[in-house]
Amino acid sequence: MRKTAVYALGGNALQSPTGSPQQSAEVLARVMSDVIDLLEMDWSVVVTHGNGPQVGHLLALDEDHTQTLDDWVAATQGMIGHELSLHLQGILERRRRPERTAVVLTHVEVDQNDEAFDWPTKPVGPILDAQTVMSADWDIAETVHGPRRVVASPRPLRIQELDVIRHLVDLRAVVFCGGGGGIPTCRIGEHLRGVPAVVDKDHFSSLLAQGLKADALIISTEADAIYRSFGTPDAEALRTMDLKDAEAMDRAGEFPQGSMGPKVKALCEYVEKSENGMAVLCSPGHVLEALRGEQGTTITT
Repeated sequence: MRKTAVYALGGNALQSPTGSPQQSAEVLARVMSDVIDLLEMDWSVVVTHGNGPQVGHLLALDEDHTQTLDDWVAATQGMIGHELSLHLQGILERRRRPERTAVVLTHVEVDQNDEAFDWPTKPVGPILDAQTVMSADWDIAETVHGPRRVVASPRPLRIQELDVIRHLVDLRAVVFCGGGGGIPTCRIGEHLRGVPAVVDKDHFSSLLAQGLKADALIISTEADAIYRSFGTPDAEALRTMDLKDAEAMDRAGEFPQGSMGPKVKALCEYVEKSENGMAVLCSPGHVLEALRGEQGTTITT
């Protein structure tokens, strides 16, 4: 049996709110290297990705609010999936590998009564200047990079296309899915309807990894590891961290909601609900070293 990895890539890694196009291209090259490394280890790979900066830019262009937020999530799924798929497909063909890519427009069901709709926390779009902060009719929060627009981020409950993704994995496709955490929907009567929100990509990825019974959940992000006392002179990169330590550090406020918090929680949920699955956080380009415990952080029971 081939092992399966869910590789979760942050939208900020591809298009940082403060970064340059050159930096984004360099990150993309490292992501492709990670995927190829996993394939050459004979792993199946499912790639998820964030969309915070991208969906924020589209929202800013839509001054007349002609489209709903779930529509823009769907649009960014196609845009980013298209770019990632083309890049990887070209590499696969040059290396004469047998795998092909598939992009799956992915819907996720959420609870319409989720309290997240009353308390927006998910950052989208670029860093805002002082004038925009004062004048914009948005929910805005301070993040580790600066002030950004925030939107509702309800918890994912069910992934509608899970069986389709599983079948594509069985066909040895590299699947790009769950862009932006999936298109958020609620069940109203017998039908699903889109709702104005952005689901957290890491929580979606954890749910997907559980549903696929994946052997590893890898969160690839700007941070090279999980740190104790991050941002202080005593900052310490943790190569391993168990669930008890993660809970204690979370209670102590070590994991901000707008950055490391969702990532740690998603990895811990996967560890709790999977059988012997590896939960790893690392920066793009270091997946092999992270799986060996030489880079990044591995969360254990």
